[in-house]
Amino acid sequence: MSIEVPEVAEVRKLLEELDEKALIARLDSFVTLNEGLESKRGKEFIEVSILGFLEGILTALGMKYPESQEVEELLGKVGEKRQKVDELFRKPAMQNLK
Repeated sequence: MSIEVPEVAEVRKLLEELDEKALIARLDSFVTLNEGLESKRGKEFIEVSILGFLEGILTALGMKYPESQEVEELLGKVGEKRQKVDELFRKPAMQNLK
């Protein structure tokens, strides 16, 4: 099984352009580890997890490369998608019945 998170490829490409080899290895390991958990945790849980990891990488890159517009744009895109998937993943709060 494989989770399709297109943003992984975009972040990986950016990391390659910035020659961040150590982060590429960590990204690949994280994605592989999470794909192995898909059957136990569910697709949405894994997608939120991967998107959150990408957000963390991009936040760190934003501090390291503050002039990079590409990092900032990708961070916004990934953050927005993570929030949308997170909202779908979370169950609505129970409302008090009076």
